[in-house]
Amino acid sequence: MLFAVSKILGFFTHPSNAIAAICALGAVLLLTRWRRAGLRTLVLGVTLLLLLGYSPLGSVLLLTLSERFPAWQQSDGRSPDGIIVLGGAIDSEATVARNSLELDSSAERIVAMLELARRFPQARIVFSGGSGNLIQNSLPEAPIAGQLMRSFGIAPERIALEEQSRTTSENARFSRKLVAPKPGERWLLVTSAFHMPRSIGAFRAAGFDVEAYPVDWRTQGWGDAMLPFDRLSSGLARADVAIHEWTGLIAYWLTGQSSALLPGPTKP
Repeated sequence: MLFAVSKILGFFTHPSNAIAAICALGAVLLLTRWRRAGLRTLVLGVTLLLLLGYSPLGSVLLLTLSERFPAWQQSDGRSPDGIIVLGGAIDSEATVARNSLELDSSAERIVAMLELARRFPQARIVFSGGSGNLIQNSLPEAPIAGQLMRSFGIAPERIALEEQSRTTSENARFSRKLVAPKPGERWLLVTSAFHMPRSIGAFRAAGFDVEAYPVDWRTQGWGDAMLPFDRLSSGLARADVAIHEWTGLIAYWLTGQSSALLPGPTKP
């Protein structure tokens, strides 16, 4: 029930959906005796559309998250014992329909998974990803990722698949239960850079100490904070990702599913 509610509310944490709802409400009010309120609502919707569609606000919000954790460096020469890759990169519905691996905008997670598996041949590879689709009863991502790893010659005994999780919090809790990390082990966590603060917060709250291996940066750096968008759809897409993730961070912090409001490289 809680999962369904979070998905429904999450629909409106994407600015494009919220703006559409505001404009629709304004249009309906124009047909009633509250025409003035309807006009004001429409003006609000259009203003938000232009602000988030063309201004760099979405970039600023996203950069605040994605720049929180630097790129991982093997500074001490010690190899990781395991690598956890979070789902969200495989379009399982399209993969099944086309009988071919179909990736989405977070495909860098899969690339990093295969590269790290080759780079650290002794490390265990854990893919954590069920199905977060509220409408369709779709195939979890984990079995698809497992098949992909085996096709690239990764030994089956190195692979662990967690296919029940539907949220980041469940990724953390179920992965910890699956691998039962031992004290002193070194585990890397692979996910999108903008998603890393919430992921690290969730893993810390679950008692699983991991090191951030961010990928899928989406921006060129803080210089993007000064650049407006030349397409409305591009600005809205970036704002959708950023505001949805910020909402998730706040919700996780308020419900105790994260160790901090904005986790960083250093534990609080």
